[in-house]
Amino acid sequence: MGLLNVIRRMALRQKLPIREIARRTGLSRNTIKKYLNSGTVEPKFAVPERPSKLDPFADKLAGWLKTEASKSRKQRRPLTRLHADLVALGFTGSYGRVAAFARAWRADRQREQQTTGRGSFVPLTFRAGEAFQFDWSEDYAVLGGERTKLQVAHIKLSHSRAFLVRAYLLQTHEMLFDAHWHGFRVLGGVPERGIYDNMKTAVDRIGRGKERQVNMRFLAMANHYVFEPEFCNPAAGWEKGQVEKNVQDARPRLWQPIPDFPDLAALNDWLEQRCKELWQEIPHGRLTGTVADAWAEEQAALMPVPPAFDGFIELSKRVSPTCLISFERTRYSVPASFANRPVSLRVYPDRLVIAAEGQILCEHARRIDRSHQLPPRTVYDWRHYLAVIQRKPGALRNGAPFAELPSGFKQLQEQMLRRPGGDREMVDILALVLHHDEQAVLTAVELALAEGVATKTHVLNILHRLIDGKTNDGPLIDTPQALALRREPKANVGRYDDLRAHSTGGRHAS
Repeated sequence: MGLLNVIRRMALRQKLPIREIARRTGLSRNTIKKYLNSGTVEPKFAVPERPSKLDPFADKLAGWLKTEASKSRKQRRPLTRLHADLVALGFTGSYGRVAAFARAWRADRQREQQTTGRGSFVPLTFRAGEAFQFDWSEDYAVLGGERTKLQVAHIKLSHSRAFLVRAYLLQTHEMLFDAHWHGFRVLGGVPERGIYDNMKTAVDRIGRGKERQVNMRFLAMANHYVFEPEFCNPAAGWEKGQVEKNVQDARPRLWQPIPDFPDLAALNDWLEQRCKELWQEIPHGRLTGTVADAWAEEQAALMPVPPAFDGFIELSKRVSPTCLISFERTRYSVPASFANRPVSLRVYPDRLVIAAEGQILCEHARRIDRSHQLPPRTVYDWRHYLAVIQRKPGALRNGAPFAELPSGFKQLQEQMLRRPGGDREMVDILALVLHHDEQAVLTAVELALAEGVATKTHVLNILHRLIDGKTNDGPLIDTPQALALRREPKANVGRYDDLRAHSTGGRHAS
């Protein structure tokens, strides 16, 4: 290019003849004439077309690339596999030739998409209070010293772009309902409609076009909070691009470095506080000010949040003869009066409620164990088995539910089981919690142990004193001198006989 500039300067500026230019540059006169007559400012070199070893396989490789592009990222064959398949068909070229062909094919495909409309988009705008967008993602955190895989819910207002991120262990209906409640609570209201992808917890069947068979429990939640659900086209995540971008931005903001908390509740408290701090830091982009400024203005357009939706999933269970039901590889105890009977299990994100015959029987904290390497666990409530041990007191000695008795009951049991009939007395004492406050019974047991009289009668005596408001360890009373005894009373049974003589004629009843 520099030599071409020298030739043009000699001919056009210095007006030198072609012969002189050829003498100075060493080029032939025909070459100099060709450059000057073409009028180009930079040289162009023609690349001769040479046949490639890949030419006979070009159509086959292009077809494979098109097929692989339609698959998910994890299911696609790598280029090394495609090269090996071509070699099996007789290709003798290198892997680099296949990679170069694939790069060129992808570049052509991208240009085609950008010109056919699939790769170009129309910018969207939302009025205040019009819509929110919802999505899930997968991230990791250290909970209680163990690295845990989390299902993270993202909910974002489309106008102000205020958002909330909340973590769960599962991506089920009850978690979805809980995420909406906390999202509306933190965002301060409910927009008119929500934008979702076709997640299984919301859509039972995808029809033609925008036709959807919406899950009944999800629809009940939408009716409760009074918003209209709207679902994107399949594989069209850009239709809710704001929350998709929020998923991408949340990883460096919240999950790197990996957060470390004692439990999931502490992590969610931190996530909620951190999201509110980010509202103050992130500029809105389209409106003046930060996300927090736009959110404050949008509050007036949001519907006030109604009471929380009772977002449980109801399952039918049958209680086993050992008074247990099974859920998620964990067994939970049920009152013994419902053994071998059907009950209703209501599943919440953090607890399980067992109901039957229109009443709540019991409640357990929910245990979620994602590891299949550990054996199934059992959660007992020893109170559920009191009706059984009243008929079978011998089961108290080795009963698994009673291994978790409070320490006061355990100490009393150790002493009572050493003497005959002690198991029956211990069952009677434990059964007191069915009619009295458990803490009062436990206090009576501890006082009896402290006094060294670990008997059923003494425990009942102390319990009645506690219930009546009487105590054994009350303050000492300083008796006045006027109340001091001057003559000690003496026992005289004869006085009793004198009284009987007046009433019965002096005869004993014999």
